[in-house]
Amino acid sequence: MKNLFLIIGAPGSGKTTDASLIAQHDEKFAHFSTGDLLRAEVASGSELGKLIDGFISKGNLVPLDVVVNAIVSAIKSSNKSNIIIDGYPRSVEQMTELDKVLSEQDEISLKGVIEVDVSEDVARARVLGRARGADDNNEVFNNRMKVYLDPIKPIRKFYSEKELLHVVNGERGIDEIVADIKNLLAKLI
Repeated sequence: MKNLFLIIGAPGSGKTTDASLIAQHDEKFAHFSTGDLLRAEVASGSELGKLIDGFISKGNLVPLDVVVNAIVSAIKSSNKSNIIIDGYPRSVEQMTELDKVLSEQDEISLKGVIEVDVSEDVARARVLGRARGADDNNEVFNNRMKVYLDPIKPIRKFYSEKELLHVVNGERGIDEIVADIKNLLAKLI
C-alpha cells in the first residue's frame, strides 16, 4: 500500500521546494511535482509534450486525463511507500477524478492534503523574483493565480469534510515550514 500526500498552494508558495527537501532528507518519501512531470514531458519533445506546452506556456491547466495518468503511473512505479505530490489538484475536476481513481483501487491511500498558505503579494514577489522560465511574468502569474484561486474553496471544503486538509503557514522561514510539514506527515503515516 502506498501512502499518498498532496501538497497544494499558490504559485510561489514554496510547495515544490518543501516537498523536495522532505524527500531529500527522509528516505521513506518520494516526491513528485506535477509541474516537473509535465515539464519533463514537454522537454522530451514528444507530441504529448507539445500539447502540454500549449497549455503550460499560457498558464492554463493541462487536460485531466494526462495529469491523472502521469500521477498514478509515478506513484505505482515508485519504490517508496510514502509519496508526496505537489501542485495537485488544481481544479475541482482534478480533485474529483483523483478521488474516483483512488476509490477504484487498493494500492494507493490518500493520507493527507497539506496546503502551504501564502498571500497573493508574497506569491507574486516570489514568482516574479525567481523568473525561472517564460511562464514567470506578471501576466501569466495573474492567470496562474486566478487558476489557483477559482477552485480553492471547494477543494478545501472537499478535503476538510474528509478530514484530510491541513494548512501550514508558508510565509515563514523554509526550515520552520519543512519541520511543520515533516511533523504532520509523521502523524499521518
